[in-house]
Amino acid sequence: MAQVSGRAFDMKLFRRVIQYVTPYKSVFYLAFFLTVFLAGVGVIRPILIGQAIDVYVIGNDAEGLLYLTLIIVGILFIEAAAQFYQTYYSNWLGQSVTIDIRSKLFNHITSFNLKYFDKTAIGTLVTRCISDIETIAQIFSQGLLTIMGELLKLIVVIAVMFAINWKLTLLSLIPIPLLIVALVVFKNAIKKAFQEVRTQVARLNAFVQEHIVGMAIVQVFNREEKEKEKFVAINRQHRKAHINSVWAYSIFFPVVEILSAISLAFLVWWGVGGALRGEVTPGDLVTFILFIYMLFRPIRQLADRFNVLQMGMVGSERVFKVLDTEAHIEDAGTLNSGITGDIEFKNVWFAYSDEEWVLKDISFKVKEGETVAFVGATGAGKSSVINLINRFYEFQKGDILINGTSIRDYDINYLRDKIAIVLQDVFLFSDSIRNNISLYNDEITIDQMKEAAEAVGASEFIEKLPESYDYDVKERGGMLSVGQRQLISFIRAYVYNPTILILDEATSSIDTESELMIQRATDRLTENRTSIVIAHRLSTIQKADRIIVMDNGEIVEQGSHDELLTNEDGYYKKLFDLQFKS
Repeated sequence: MAQVSGRAFDMKLFRRVIQYVTPYKSVFYLAFFLTVFLAGVGVIRPILIGQAIDVYVIGNDAEGLLYLTLIIVGILFIEAAAQFYQTYYSNWLGQSVTIDIRSKLFNHITSFNLKYFDKTAIGTLVTRCISDIETIAQIFSQGLLTIMGELLKLIVVIAVMFAINWKLTLLSLIPIPLLIVALVVFKNAIKKAFQEVRTQVARLNAFVQEHIVGMAIVQVFNREEKEKEKFVAINRQHRKAHINSVWAYSIFFPVVEILSAISLAFLVWWGVGGALRGEVTPGDLVTFILFIYMLFRPIRQLADRFNVLQMGMVGSERVFKVLDTEAHIEDAGTLNSGITGDIEFKNVWFAYSDEEWVLKDISFKVKEGETVAFVGATGAGKSSVINLINRFYEFQKGDILINGTSIRDYDINYLRDKIAIVLQDVFLFSDSIRNNISLYNDEITIDQMKEAAEAVGASEFIEKLPESYDYDVKERGGMLSVGQRQLISFIRAYVYNPTILILDEATSSIDTESELMIQRATDRLTENRTSIVIAHRLSTIQKADRIIVMDNGEIVEQGSHDELLTNEDGYYKKLFDLQFKS
């Protein structure tokens, strides 16, 4: 996995993040104003407490002390209210920015070509969309505005301290150079630790997601213990990364406390003597003690908020790296009409990577309304053909024409709207049958779904389910059989009324009874539309107008079922004999 710089404050990254604040700039300005207000109002209470001691306590003025105490309490309530709204609006701003960035990132990911997902772990993308973006929200809720507030508070406190007594101030600030050195060391240690934390979180997410999805394989092959060992190893690396960050905290915070105590000791040592000599009032001494707590608390908070900012910068850099990834199929086409079903491959060459050709100089034609089947061994290139028609991948040489026009000249959304695919591995969302058919397309009515279910022979089993079309199929359709899931995918293709239909191994994983149902559904679905069928079971494609036989990325023969059987030495004849004799 590529590393990111992880700088504590990257101006270029910050400018990109701050662009998402523009729609909410009024809230940002309000939160900023409250931050400045809190920085100023925070120093008032120590000053008033000092005055209370010098004027009212020493002066034995109980009424004046009560009056000033009420003022201090009032200021405290005002400060608390301002703190509440500052915290609320800062977090509201962070979450608003989060939803915008996350929506943009998700939309960007959905536009990637399939080649990107072949090389990228799904768990890593989940990390980018969820936890990495949460760290960006914290830039506003706990990072940037808080750091600005603490810095302003430091400046105001030091300025007021100098205004009251410059000697006491200088004594109080003696440990500050050591604190700055500690802060620099802490910054460098935590930067590296946080980069490793994000990397290990992504690894952990990827491993868990992949193994939960593939749990059946783990259990079938009795690999629980082995996978547990691998998980423990990854988990240990995850723990080690977090411990490294905790180690930096555990060193830095005690150092701050020690330096704070040293500052207080200098203050008491000189301040008490100054009070005895009349150079410092008791009120000033108490005020300075409160100021020291106010001085070192923001410094400690700054270190903590610096870490939040650090995490936000690391997270934003990772997120923007995905946003900057150009893994799209180029959509320069403008045509949004004219697809009636004629397909032609002209000398097409295709490789998933470099020049490891999966398709080699492929040429064939499919006429409108014709059903053409592709057969061949696994890896022959059959599925690559359908991936190119939909423009899930880009071919490197040759051209693919639909109705005499290159598919690259069609608007990609229009092109895919005219093509429906029924895959071997049917994916159903954890949702109702109704929503899995319509995919939340409001133009598809329940009556259309029922009509389609009747047409493909699926209405009987759907009506028997507890809630019929509102039945929740759970994750990946786990509550349905393989054949039932396949029928749902046929209904989905039917209601979208495609011009071109592609069936990819639609009967390879089902029993004989389900195969007969699927075959009837196939006959109904392919009627009067251009259809491309990929199948291992040759019994399912005997009615095809033409069968194209592929081997090692090349077309080795083609013709009707009967024509191909007349060639005793042909690939199809050997494949047919092998299947039916066995």
